[in-house]
Amino acid sequence: MKPDWNELDTELSHWRAARMTLPLWWRDDDATSHSTELERLAKASARLELPVHLAVIPQGATADLARYVSAHPQLLPVVHGWAHQNHAPAGEKKAEFGAHRPLDDLLDDAERGLAALEDLFGSALRPMFVPPWNRITPQMLTWLAGAGYSAISTFTPRKQAKPAPGLLRVNTHLDPIDWKGGRGLLPPQQLIAQVTRQLRDRRLGEADNDEPYGLLTHHLVQDRATWDFTIALAERLLAGPAEAWTFDERIS
Repeated sequence: MKPDWNELDTELSHWRAARMTLPLWWRDDDATSHSTELERLAKASARLELPVHLAVIPQGATADLARYVSAHPQLLPVVHGWAHQNHAPAGEKKAEFGAHRPLDDLLDDAERGLAALEDLFGSALRPMFVPPWNRITPQMLTWLAGAGYSAISTFTPRKQAKPAPGLLRVNTHLDPIDWKGGRGLLPPQQLIAQVTRQLRDRRLGEADNDEPYGLLTHHLVQDRATWDFTIALAERLLAGPAEAWTFDERIS
């Protein structure tokens, strides 16, 4: 059964009538190397003319990934933690940069992640920190700018644009994968209702429309249904009122 987009289409018509613009960005997590899945991501990005902020795991990142990214400038590398290793105690939600280790250890990992990817990607690297599992202890935020970062990205609408001096927060807002139910596509009508609600909140001033609306994908695990839905949604948004947004700041 094809998704029913009427609810979202109605909301988008309200945006157009109000002459509002939705800044739209795309983040894809867990890259380490060149793969057929990465090629699919790059093709989708080119087709949509929507760049992908590719969250790369520094510890496992390979030279062949750097070569592929260099040949596909619509892939914008950012820093995805250090090793994507869970340090949370048993029974707690997974986190690599939660409050389970000394702050100095967290900052050391963040700094060496940035340095490793700067060596790999050079000036193409964007100094955005993406903590694995979208979790980070608040105590770390005030130190990230000093470690060389100028942006932090997790999940759900942000509460403030600048959580610390010199640090911009740009979150993601929609993840189509059913992580608890087999890693397939969540029910499409549920996702459409979620996007519609989030856009309505922005239009009515109940959420921050200055924050780019973020699509979150994971190219290594997505099935065909998830890809099809993601592309169909992005096409709908980009037909109006969305405009592609990228984090343009680079390593100097």
